[in-house]
Amino acid sequence: MSSYSIKDLEQLSGIKAHTLRIWEQRYNFITPKRTETNIRYYNDHDLKLILNVSLLRENGYKISKIAEMEPQQMAQAVLSITEKSDNFADQIHSLVLSMIDLDEERFEKILSTNILQNGFENTMLGIIFPFLNKIGILWQTGSINPAHEHFISNLIRQKLIVAIDGCYVSSKETRNKYLLFLPEGELHEISLLFCHYIIKSRKNKVVYLGQNVPLPDLASTYDTYQPNFLVGVLTCAPVQAKVQKYINQLGESFPKSKIFLSGQQVIGQDLKAPQNVEFFLRLDSFLNLVEELSAGKITG
Repeated sequence: MSSYSIKDLEQLSGIKAHTLRIWEQRYNFITPKRTETNIRYYNDHDLKLILNVSLLRENGYKISKIAEMEPQQMAQAVLSITEKSDNFADQIHSLVLSMIDLDEERFEKILSTNILQNGFENTMLGIIFPFLNKIGILWQTGSINPAHEHFISNLIRQKLIVAIDGCYVSSKETRNKYLLFLPEGELHEISLLFCHYIIKSRKNKVVYLGQNVPLPDLASTYDTYQPNFLVGVLTCAPVQAKVQKYINQLGESFPKSKIFLSGQQVIGQDLKAPQNVEFFLRLDSFLNLVEELSAGKITG
């Protein structure tokens, strides 16, 4: 069972730590455990309880009434809200609960319902990526079991691959050629897979190299394929001290193509982009860029 600090609960639920401590004293429905050195911590049950409380409060329930609810009564109220709600925040709460319980059926139901109601792209941009951002810090600090990360990532990856396979592009329809890659040592491919979907769904041809691509292999593929554009996401690799050097190498190695880069190692860093390299902060802005390129409104 995972353990969480009160700051972890705050980040996942949106309820301030100060408020949580007041509730502990006033309503006594959550009691922190303590380590041998007297440090407070919370378990999976506590996190699920606080997430449920947060969802109920956001939907008009008063904390005094919530504190009086039996566990089954609270669970039923939460389920009723999430099944009827079209609020993305409510759906994200439900995904977090599905992750904690390793509940694939519930996760699939949430995703499938939202895809039917809002479309695949809106579900990814409005629910999935905010959800991943919300729990990303906890993954990195070890507050969430790595099994949770693998469980969620594989389910999302499956959805993306199915969506990509459903995008057929004939040679007559092809508008631009893209080469997609993750640098050597990089394994986080959810964002790149979504970029693949965006590009292919706009009738562009894609060669997807995926994870852990050494620069010489990328160059070899480039020589054969001759793409108009390269797209890469740098989440964990290269290490920050080597990112600028890597970006410079990309610019020098592929001077005839435009290179689009994103990821935590790029965004918000003090980096200089070579003339043929462009950083994109958000996936929705990349979507708009691909559409403009496909329509010929801008050129590489």
